[in-house]
Amino acid sequence: MSVSKISDKLSISPQPSVDDVRRLREKGYATLINNRPDAEEATQPGTVVESREAEHCGLTYVYVPVTLGTITEADVRAFQKALDASDGPVFAHCKSGTRSLSLFLIGEVLDGRMAADDVVEFGHAHGFDTSAAAVWLKQHLARRPRVKGFFDKHTWSVQYVVSDPATGKCAIIDPVLDFDEKAGATATINADAILNYVRENDLTVEWILDTHPHADHFSAAQYLKEKTGARTAVGERVVDVQKLWKGIYNWPELTTDGSQWDRLFAHGETFKVGSIDAGVMFSPGHTLASITYVVGDAAFVHDTLFMPDSGTARADFPGGDARILWKSIQDILALPDETRIFTGHDYQPDGRAPRWESTVAEQKKSNPHLAGGTEEEFVALRTKRDKTLPMPKLILHALQVNIRGGRLPEPEANGMRYLKFPLDALQGAAWE
Repeated sequence: MSVSKISDKLSISPQPSVDDVRRLREKGYATLINNRPDAEEATQPGTVVESREAEHCGLTYVYVPVTLGTITEADVRAFQKALDASDGPVFAHCKSGTRSLSLFLIGEVLDGRMAADDVVEFGHAHGFDTSAAAVWLKQHLARRPRVKGFFDKHTWSVQYVVSDPATGKCAIIDPVLDFDEKAGATATINADAILNYVRENDLTVEWILDTHPHADHFSAAQYLKEKTGARTAVGERVVDVQKLWKGIYNWPELTTDGSQWDRLFAHGETFKVGSIDAGVMFSPGHTLASITYVVGDAAFVHDTLFMPDSGTARADFPGGDARILWKSIQDILALPDETRIFTGHDYQPDGRAPRWESTVAEQKKSNPHLAGGTEEEFVALRTKRDKTLPMPKLILHALQVNIRGGRLPEPEANGMRYLKFPLDALQGAAWE
């Protein structure tokens, strides 16, 4: 096994054997990072075997699978997080070591510790061709807009700040209001982290955007509006969702004209984030009101597509439809191949680090729910799978907040706020 020492803390290597993994701890390593997707070659051990051997040897194991053509900033940050968190030297590998080194070098450049012009020379000095990392950096630094994702591990949700580097204007997309269903407690931990990022980067919030009324977390849109004064917006078909759930909640006083938001977007409508053109695509199927925001080269799809290794969103909520979801996904996949796709959830298959960015090309090639499939096959797959899924644990809690733009119920005479949810209103979902 050929090992290259990159820094005092990081060494990289081509694919180690199982015996090599077993000897890492005795060689002084504390963490093993696997940057190689499974099934590249029949002979590679794979993440299940590597993680088992690492655990047996007392190593921390981290799985951040990438290819050189699909590295995202989220991958880079996941690699950095594993490196920083290790209490000792780190051993990272892919097939040759090039991807592991590329993740490290990209992070060094993004954080200002290395110049982009030095990436290729550094690679050559260590026996690697890192030209792909240099190309990635050139493309990344030229891109607009800048996208920062915030992962909420409690609800598996991803929230975004999308900003225009030229003007410092930004939009917040699908922010989470923290809710502990056991204690009935609310908090603003996620939203305040977003506000800290906005403040630290001297950004001005123009928009607070919902892609749809969420069923698995509370929206922090109203809280952030109060803090920033920014306009809130959602798709115009939110009124259909309001009318549907008004009946389910038996809520006669609920206003169902969408007036809880400052703006209701129609399909094809355009707006700006700073100087960057943005548009709206109606993307129903998961819900009646789901929309996709396309800001520059970035599409925020929330519950339509997940990362390619996780497939697509369910379509069995009230108002959902698998066939309509298929058509919405085809519209998204008709965007240019290089369009960046940002999803709203990540459930970390195989225990990998959270990821939320892909591309149209990657989705078409690698998403098992879509690649080479037909509409009928998708509908059959989605319908069969949805029958096995329990309802989100917060759906009845969250919808009564989110169909009002993230407003909590008004306090009652005793000063307390109360949620209301019906019994036996949602039939057919699997039990956990």
